[in-house]
Amino acid sequence: MKYMLLIYDDDVVFDKIAKEEQQQILAESVRLTHELHANKQYLSASPLQPATTAAIVRVRQGKPFVTDGPFAETREQIAGYFLIHAKDREEAISIATRVPCARIGTVEVRPVIEISGLPNT
Repeated sequence: MKYMLLIYDDDVVFDKIAKEEQQQILAESVRLTHELHANKQYLSASPLQPATTAAIVRVRQGKPFVTDGPFAETREQIAGYFLIHAKDREEAISIATRVPCARIGTVEVRPVIEISGLPNT
């Protein structure tokens, strides 16, 4: 089963962390992707640009509305993701505990709905 591990953090808190520690967190994340790949659990992972770079798109009555900035006014924003294979929710949660950003933010674990007919990548 596929699971999305959504990583949330507070940009202000992350920016206060020393650059060396930020680089260590990134290096740990890369190592985790290699471990998951070796176990045939890795599908994809990536950090995201800060929420301030986001564009929010809504279409109402056929008319698009575009707003700059994050969707919600909250301290924690989506900072990245891991898309993984796990045999069940417990295994996905176990993997989420190994995501380095869980130490400074939050990791949300959600099962992915499989839809037939989508293109393979």
